Amino acid sequence: MNIENKINKIEKKVEKEVSIAMDILSDYKKQNKRLFTIIMVLCAMLTSLGIYVIWLLNDINVVETETYEVSQDSEDGGNNNFIDGNNNEVAN
Repeated sequence: MNIENKINKIEKKVEKEVSIAMDILSDYKKQNKRLFTIIMVLCAMLTSLGIYVIWLLNDINVVETETYEVSQDSEDGGNNNFIDGNNNEVAN
């Protein structure tokens, strides 16, 4: 009986150690899933930020300008004047 009691105590001790190890492993598994999700979200945010910055850099200094070409024939040799619609400046 003494030997059987010792064997039972040792088996219970081993079972406790195994269950503690399994608890630790399951906790690590949950933590790894959370970290993986966080890393994927951060990668997606970084990628979208990079795309946005590239879009902004491509959009800098893009100004649409209108060009006017005016030709008038003057019969009496006078000056031809054009009044610009933006600043009301007279150009000869």
